[in-house]
Amino acid sequence: MQCVILAGGRGTRMNTFTAQIPKALIPVLGKPFIDYQLAHLVETGVTDIILSIGYRGNQIRDHVQDGMKWGVPVRYVDEGEDLRGTAGALRLALDQGVLDPGFLMTWGDAFLPIDFSGVWRYFETRSEPILMTVFKNNHRWGSSNVIFNGEKVTLYDKAAGQRNEPRFEYLDYGVSGLRRSMVESDIGPGQVDLANLMKQRSLSGDIAGMEVQERFYEAGSPEGLKDLTEYFSKGAA
Repeated sequence: MQCVILAGGRGTRMNTFTAQIPKALIPVLGKPFIDYQLAHLVETGVTDIILSIGYRGNQIRDHVQDGMKWGVPVRYVDEGEDLRGTAGALRLALDQGVLDPGFLMTWGDAFLPIDFSGVWRYFETRSEPILMTVFKNNHRWGSSNVIFNGEKVTLYDKAAGQRNEPRFEYLDYGVSGLRRSMVESDIGPGQVDLANLMKQRSLSGDIAGMEVQERFYEAGSPEGLKDLTEYFSKGAA
């Protein structure tokens, strides 16, 4: 069960930290965020990790090394200073030959307290090229951006939260299943953001949905870091 972690962004909302370190190394209760993330991925069944790095990526590489501290092999795809965005990072991973035929993808600032192996098992039962986990958020944490009919994501629109439309009750929870063939066919040179691709694929009926019940946590904003610290301080990880 392979998981690609997209951890190359600059993290401008967290500039107090990211002027010196990448988001993945932001301290939470004295420990780098990525330590919690990797431990949870391994605990819930992930057996192979691809770390897509970019901004201050060498610091992540120096800290995580080969992943054996967590008992999982970690390989790197490095954008360097020429950041390619979320779609471009996946294309680079494809071009470097590290993607499995099917894989999970998550974000480098997301802590998702769910069983990743359950997501993987459900993805394996579906024929769609994409599985998106969704959470019935109703604009409570972050911006709701998904319309979900119980089986498929019928519309994903990253900008929907800015419009605060009531029909968008769900949001993209933060872990997806993807087929390597979809990356190869849909992401060409120069493409930057996955959001447009996801929107078009949702309109085509190509995104299966899996509803989860646990709220998400993240270290990519001051408010998110505060909630995450409170969560961990209660002994959740």
